[in-house]
Amino acid sequence: MPTWPLTLAQRRRLAVAVVCLLVTVVVWRHLAAGGAADDPSAFASTPAPLAPRAGGTGDATAVEKRLVVDVVGAVRSAGLVRLPSGARVADAVAAAGGLTARADPVLVNLAAPVADGEQVVVAARGGADGGVPGAGGAAGAPSAPVDLNSATAEQLDTLPGVGPVTAQKIVGYRQAHGPFTSVQGLDAIPGIGPARIADLKGLVTP
Repeated sequence: MPTWPLTLAQRRRLAVAVVCLLVTVVVWRHLAAGGAADDPSAFASTPAPLAPRAGGTGDATAVEKRLVVDVVGAVRSAGLVRLPSGARVADAVAAAGGLTARADPVLVNLAAPVADGEQVVVAARGGADGGVPGAGGAAGAPSAPVDLNSATAEQLDTLPGVGPVTAQKIVGYRQAHGPFTSVQGLDAIPGIGPARIADLKGLVTP
């Protein structure tokens, strides 16, 4: 097949054609990429989760319930203490400065739970009142009604038919179950029945 050398004009036309072809390829690729960018589905994203609203009803621990307990008797700093919900007598005693040297830990159930508004009485050794107002060491029936919710075991022991063991049961029961709301509540104490409750009417008060 015969060949002829290209003239200068032909070479120029061929160069222009090659350049046009390259420009066409570049433009086509650019348009193809731009079409993908204009497609909204190509950039679809998952919506961000909504942040929980502050103060919602599901936040059960937002406000912790506090208990106010009166600690009296043989403690270093008697008075009102504030404790978290679920606190024990040991926590109340610790908040009141701890036991004094005169305290009798045998008469205090440190593991018992405390209730809001309860009075924790820490008795002292040898029947001492430990600083509890109105406490007395004289034997015999008390001259004034004994408060079932604040009296020490020694004070309860002065009641007719109530010995040291039963007196401690009364103290332990109110520390475990909360204050008495009536004299009839003594029926829950082992060893105290209807006849004993009848004898104690007028001598005790809830």
